Amino acid sequence: MPGYGESNLPMNDAPAPAPPAPPAPVAALPPRIRRTLELVYGVEGVTAARVWHWPGRVSVGVRPAMLSAQSELLRRVEHAVSGLREPDETWDFGLLDSD
Repeated sequence: MPGYGESNLPMNDAPAPAPPAPPAPVAALPPRIRRTLELVYGVEGVTAARVWHWPGRVSVGVRPAMLSAQSELLRRVEHAVSGLREPDETWDFGLLDSD
């Protein structure tokens, strides 16, 4: 009969296996693109958003919620990101295709 602090179970002196490595980090978005997405997703009625950036040009695509008026939604998205616009840039806004 085992005494206090003893066990009949065999002792395993082998170290515990290392936990699996976390997945590789996703490349960080540039701060301006990240902020653009934050502002766009903050607009009520946006269910998905994509931002493309080229020198001198930014395009924003959104997918509206079912009951959102598309033209009104695009106007609100454009207004939400207006503070990020640079004077020499062209910004385009449009709708994403449904899945």
